[in-house]
Amino acid sequence: MTFLLVLLLTLLDQLSKLLVVKYLLSRDLVLVPGFFKLMYLENSGAAFGILQNKFLLFVAITLVVVAAIIYNLPRLKKFSLAYWSLVLILAGTIGNFIDRVRLGYVVDFISLKFKSYHFAVFNLADSMIVVGAIFLCFTILKSDDKEASWKK
Repeated sequence: MTFLLVLLLTLLDQLSKLLVVKYLLSRDLVLVPGFFKLMYLENSGAAFGILQNKFLLFVAITLVVVAAIIYNLPRLKKFSLAYWSLVLILAGTIGNFIDRVRLGYVVDFISLKFKSYHFAVFNLADSMIVVGAIFLCFTILKSDDKEASWKK
């Protein structure tokens, strides 16, 4: 079941990027004027454009993250918040890794702006990683029973 969830989320990420490449390569799609648009962007760095052109570093980080998650996932109670956090982080990490290996960069396409503040362009894999990290932090910081997510 876990493998299927990660596969489906990764496929959703890859499908969204394929659609962006097919339909938005040369134009933007404004969904909410002045706030939300879809656009095509090639990102050879990490989140928010940091660490540009550090391919080997990304490979090493990805392998460590994937190995740590694969090691810990079976030890978590299925469908606990900690479980979902690792599933989301794993799917997002794999989704962006596929782009890096296949294209040499990550396809980003979600652009948010609020007044004069323009947030970095990102993709579904980035969103999965961020939401997973928030879930993981919440699990760690707010759990009354620190062992609640772990199998006994």
